[in-house]
Amino acid sequence: MAHTLPDLPYALDALEPHIDAQTMEIHHGKHHNTYVAKLNEAIAGNAELEAKSVEELVSNLDAVPEAIRGAVRNHGGGHANHSLFWTVLGPNGGGEPSGALADAINAEFGSFAGFQAKFEAAGATRFGSGWAWVCVNSE
Repeated sequence: MAHTLPDLPYALDALEPHIDAQTMEIHHGKHHNTYVAKLNEAIAGNAELEAKSVEELVSNLDAVPEAIRGAVRNHGGGHANHSLFWTVLGPNGGGEPSGALADAINAEFGSFAGFQAKFEAAGATRFGSGWAWVCVNSE
């Protein structure tokens, strides 16, 4: 399957004044689209890899030939990260969390500021845009 650029779940100008429409167009239409194109280029001609979703590719990099593993990790990861990123932004989002999420952050990191510092440090060591995600393990 050829990987494709997902549509944004909102208009390009929906996040203004925080992120303007031109920045969204560049970041979605150019940067994210380049990750998609480079991923497709890396796996071109390998029917087994072409049949996998981006999540399947990046979650099992040991199954990707070493010659293209870095490209699949970087470009597939960029595609997967951006695809999630667009879904967690919203016109009325932002601010400090409240309720159970705030309680969990405070318990784990001491404060929201403590969380932000660790989160930013984690992202600063990553390829490309410096992706870092906070996930909850239900166990």
